[in-house]
Amino acid sequence: MSFKVIITRDFDHMSEFAAQIVIKDIKNTLYNKDTYVLGLATGNTPTGLYKHFATAANAGAIDCSKIESFNLDEYVGLPGENAQQRAMHPESYSFFMVQELFGRLETKFKETNVPWGTLIAQERLLKELNANPDDWEEQGTDKGKAIVIKANAQSEYLAWIREEILDAYWKKIVRKGGIDLQVIGVGGRGHVAFHESGIPFEGNKMLLVKLDENTVANAVQDGHFLSKEQSPWYAISMGVELVYDAKTVLLLANGARKVDPVAESLLNDPTPLVPISYGQIFSKRGGTMIYVIDKTGAKKVLENANKISQRGIEIENMSD
Repeated sequence: MSFKVIITRDFDHMSEFAAQIVIKDIKNTLYNKDTYVLGLATGNTPTGLYKHFATAANAGAIDCSKIESFNLDEYVGLPGENAQQRAMHPESYSFFMVQELFGRLETKFKETNVPWGTLIAQERLLKELNANPDDWEEQGTDKGKAIVIKANAQSEYLAWIREEILDAYWKKIVRKGGIDLQVIGVGGRGHVAFHESGIPFEGNKMLLVKLDENTVANAVQDGHFLSKEQSPWYAISMGVELVYDAKTVLLLANGARKVDPVAESLLNDPTPLVPISYGQIFSKRGGTMIYVIDKTGAKKVLENANKISQRGIEIENMSD
């Protein structure tokens, strides 16, 4: 079992330390193979990591031309008349990655991939879901639901989404040999990417998700959208089954909003109600699980350090 929690002073310390973990893993891995496969996340949390990473890369610390990347998720339902307009919307995750990382790199990655949610027209999706109720089913115990399209779907559009948007993405990752290191953040209820609280762990490599109200509210609160009405309500996302198929998973968390889900994922047994708790299963199966969190986000971790350590999880406090 390899599960370590590193507590840092603040956001910048967290970001710089996490960037060094990524860079070290890239260097070590490229000794043994020609291409490194990096899993990336969006949101406010990894932005500092990306700045430190780009600075180091531009200084020659690593060769970005040997890196291929796969992002966790992408919205469905962004404004735009076509896929190109939706992909270039300021709140698309494709745009985010160009702004926060890809555009900062002097030597570009060999290849970049973001889930192909912008290819889906949300109005058409809703129409097909309503017209073909036998082609799909909902999964999940909370408000955020996975829309599982059946293998024998009669709707050509829904079948296309399953085969060419969902299955094609995870199959491409498999063809590349899997992800070497996956960066993730933490949602307010312990979700990873758009794998919402209550969606089953198993059988969900890639998800079409109807977002829960808390996720939409957080997107508005974080300033990504002006209102709930203007925020997309669907997304394409890796599920935890695919996220935690990486060799290493690096979880970043900072701030008071992350205190409870971070602690719950470490103190209690794994549960789909807290999707990041899958990290415990992942580490027991041989994966390398690393949390890098700031002192504020680690409040309850520090209060319960002995209990967490008794679960076989190593804690290193660098916040003093």
